[in-house]
Amino acid sequence: MIKIGFCDDDLSILSEISVLLDRYRVERNQEIVYTAFHSPLELLAEIEKGMRLDVLFLDVIMPGQNGINVAKEIRQYDTNVKIIFLTSSSEFAVQSYAVGAYFYQLKPIWEESFFRLMDSAISECEKEQQCSIILRCKSGIARIELSKLEYCEVNGRTLVFHLEGGKILERVGSLDELHSQLEQYENFLRPHRSYLVNMDYIQNLSYKAIIMANLTEIPIPRGKYSEFKDKYLEYVFNRKQVFLA
Repeated sequence: MIKIGFCDDDLSILSEISVLLDRYRVERNQEIVYTAFHSPLELLAEIEKGMRLDVLFLDVIMPGQNGINVAKEIRQYDTNVKIIFLTSSSEFAVQSYAVGAYFYQLKPIWEESFFRLMDSAISECEKEQQCSIILRCKSGIARIELSKLEYCEVNGRTLVFHLEGGKILERVGSLDELHSQLEQYENFLRPHRSYLVNMDYIQNLSYKAIIMANLTEIPIPRGKYSEFKDKYLEYVFNRKQVFLA
């Protein structure tokens, strides 16, 4: 199900988007739920409470508020929502992309262009949902693309997610639970009770440790090397990667 929000001080615009979304939902047979906000303060309050949206239509110019600044605040809690700015002027187009805008939609909103935009945004959402996980972590709500998750370790009751590029996210949780959630993805291996690794990022495998691409050493328990080596080589061969013995 796709969750959509839209925020505009103009009630006629809120009504117009509601009508367009209802038409789109019926014509495309899409499972969509949406919430309208007349004030950015209402929107921010809900996001701070943990509301997660897939797509957000956000007016740029509102009384006492600038949509760009509102988007900056939203990004502190949610880096994944696709923000589509609504405006009658292209004045803020460049600034909009500085806060990770998905699109900059000029008013008036025509049904044909709205449907094309929704097709594109929902297609991206569905791709991300298939190969990603959503975390409620210390820094807010974040979507992690599994292809960019190098490895995860547990420290006490804290899961530490190490992402490509050195980014780190933390949340309270169980590695057992995470492992069961990711078992369907063949690239994840659990060589140690405290680590879950993405085999795409393995640089070297020895009797004592796995060396990741970022040079982190992950210990291999005594007597487990052959088991993990076989799993890794099977994965490599299935991916048709070149292996020189």
